[in-house]
Amino acid sequence: MKVLANDGISQSGIDALTAGGFEVITTKVAQEQLIGYINENDIAVLLVRSATTARKELIDACPGLKIIGRGGVGMDNIDVTYGLEKGLRVINTPAASSASVAELVFAHLYGGVRFLYDANRHMPLDGDSKFKELKKSYAGGSELRGKTLGIIGIGRIGLEVARIALGCGMKVIASDSLVDEATVTVDFFDGRSLSFDINTIPISTLLKESDFISLHVPAQKECVIGRKEIEQMKDGAAIINAARGGVVDEVALIDALDSGKISFAGLDVFENEPTPAVKVLMNGNISLSPHIGAATIEAQDRIGIELAEQIIAILK
Repeated sequence: MKVLANDGISQSGIDALTAGGFEVITTKVAQEQLIGYINENDIAVLLVRSATTARKELIDACPGLKIIGRGGVGMDNIDVTYGLEKGLRVINTPAASSASVAELVFAHLYGGVRFLYDANRHMPLDGDSKFKELKKSYAGGSELRGKTLGIIGIGRIGLEVARIALGCGMKVIASDSLVDEATVTVDFFDGRSLSFDINTIPISTLLKESDFISLHVPAQKECVIGRKEIEQMKDGAAIINAARGGVVDEVALIDALDSGKISFAGLDVFENEPTPAVKVLMNGNISLSPHIGAATIEAQDRIGIELAEQIIAILK
């Protein structure tokens, strides 16, 4: 049977599938040509990430498909319910990229409190002529230790973020409409571990108490952080969104950054991917990355292997 990994798959995933008797195709097929390619090549499994969509039209037009897999957590680019109704198996890899996303959150946080997002823009331009001025400009950084991190959505990724935060000496609070209490276990290099129980609180309380807020929620019909929510936040707080574009109102965020209500933001996802708004990209108080939360070598290996194991278990 043939597997089309249209948005790519790690070599470890290819090796596992090949060993399981599957032919893996990594040709990148344009979205408008995908239906024809699947049918002409008898593709049984379609694997996607963020770039390729698998909507009702594709599902109806490709009766030979048996599995649609998403290399990652969010499934908003797949019509999951419809696919299941049509007898397809729809799979994803919810745990494989949690650690990599969490580490990116802290890359943005550390870069934010030390102004690295701005320093990295200005040092190449003015570092040789205005070194002392830049040093003075960036001298007022702060530390994460002792600060409060509010996590909205305490699922797998939220828990990983909490683990890092606790290891950094931060106070962690969380809000989640589906979870009342979460246990966070912090593992150390020598095999020892410590566990912490976190009782979730209303989002309004989290907004008022947090120095930094990190979002870990699926795509929403409406934003989670908008103008009203920003008004409830501490003056000078910061927001990190490595979840989904649209969960933060970018217009309200820009206004809050420009007014000083929010000190900085870190965005890995955007309302208008793959063409984020110019005002977002050009704002000097935003740390930017191009949706790379899961884009580590280790995470991609885990994703590929996890997909391969599920496919083999279903079809073999």
